[in-house]
Amino acid sequence: MDGKNQRQSAQPAKLAIVGGGAAGMFAAAVAAERGVPCLLFERKARLGSKVLMTANGRCNFAKDISPEQFLNDISRGGIAARCAEFVAEAVRECPPRQICRGFQSLGVRTKRMTDGRIFPADEKAATIVHAFGDLLRDEEVPIITNCPVKEIERIAGGGRARLRVVTRNFSVEAENILLATGGASYPKTGSVGDGQRFAQALGHSLVPYRPGLIGMETADPRVVRLAGRRFEDGLAKVLDETRRVLFEYRGEVDCERFGLSGAAIYNAQRFIEHWMREKDTAARLSAEVSFGRETVRLDSLRPRPLKESIVTIGGVDTGEVDPHTMQSKIVPGLYFAGEVMDIDGPTGGYNLTLAFATARKAVASIAKKEKTP
Repeated sequence: MDGKNQRQSAQPAKLAIVGGGAAGMFAAAVAAERGVPCLLFERKARLGSKVLMTANGRCNFAKDISPEQFLNDISRGGIAARCAEFVAEAVRECPPRQICRGFQSLGVRTKRMTDGRIFPADEKAATIVHAFGDLLRDEEVPIITNCPVKEIERIAGGGRARLRVVTRNFSVEAENILLATGGASYPKTGSVGDGQRFAQALGHSLVPYRPGLIGMETADPRVVRLAGRRFEDGLAKVLDETRRVLFEYRGEVDCERFGLSGAAIYNAQRFIEHWMREKDTAARLSAEVSFGRETVRLDSLRPRPLKESIVTIGGVDTGEVDPHTMQSKIVPGLYFAGEVMDIDGPTGGYNLTLAFATARKAVASIAKKEKTP
C-alpha cells in the first residue's frame, strides 16, 4: 500500500483547554496567535455564558490603571498579599491597557469611564464574546460545546503525552491541558467547580470556598423601605472591635429586599472574607454603610450564598502552581488560568483581567516549551 494512503496513528493534541469562559477563550486566542494547536472544551451550549452576565451584561473587562496600581488594589487593606504576589508577573506582562488595545485590534470599540473602568462602547457583553468567537472561527480553532469533561487522567508510559481529557462519549490525549473552568458561583453558567475537582483528584490541595463580591443581608427598616433605590456615591467601611477603620470604599450602594449590594458593598464584603481567612477568624468585624442621608451599621455580617457571588474566593492552592508558567508543580503538563485557582480581585474589571493575564501566561509558557528542543 502506498505510504501516502496509509492511515497515520493518532497524535495527541498539543493543548486541550477545558472551559470556554473568559480565561478559556483568551487562552485559545493566544494559542492561535502563538501557533499552538489547541482544542477547546465547553460544558454549556455556547461560549462565555458568565462573561455575558458581567457588570449586568455590560462587561467591564479592564481598568485603565498601571500594573502596580492593579496589584495594590488587589491587596488593599493588607489582604490577599499572596494572591497579588502570585499574579504579579502575569499582570505585568499582560497589563490592563494591553488587554484594551487587544480588543480594539479585534474591532471592539471601547469606552472609558471617569474612574478608569473600560467597557465595550456599546456596553454589551455579547460584543466581547462575539469578538472571541469571530477570531477563533477565523483561526479555525476546534471548539466542542455542550460537552462536559468528566475527568482528567494521567497516562503512564513514555512519550510526551501524559494526560487525557475524558468526556461521556470520547477521550482526547493531550501533551498539555489548561484548566480554565472558573469558580463555583453562578453554576447555571457552567461554573460548577469541576476544574477544582479534577485538580484535587490529581493531587492538588484546594483552599475552601468563600463567596466574593456579593451583597450582605440586613433587615434594617431603613434599607428595606428603600428597596429598589440606588445611591451612586455611597460609602462602606469595615470596622474592628475598637471601631478602627480597616477598609473603606466609596461607590455604588443598592438597597435590596434582602439588604445591600453594589460596588461599595461588594468590595467591603471581599475584604471581610479575606480578613477573616487570613488575619483572625475569631475577630468581630462590623460594617458601616452610608447612602443618601442614612448610615447603617451591620454588626451581623451575613453574605448572600456562594452561588450568587460574582467571584469565588478559594480554589486550587497557588502554592502548588508555578507563577512563572501557570504549570502545576505536581502534574507536568497541567496548567491553570483564572478563577479555578485561589485568585480574586475587587469589582471593576479586575477579575476578567486576572483571567486574561493568567491565561496568556500559561499559553505563552506552553508555546515556549514547544519551541525548546
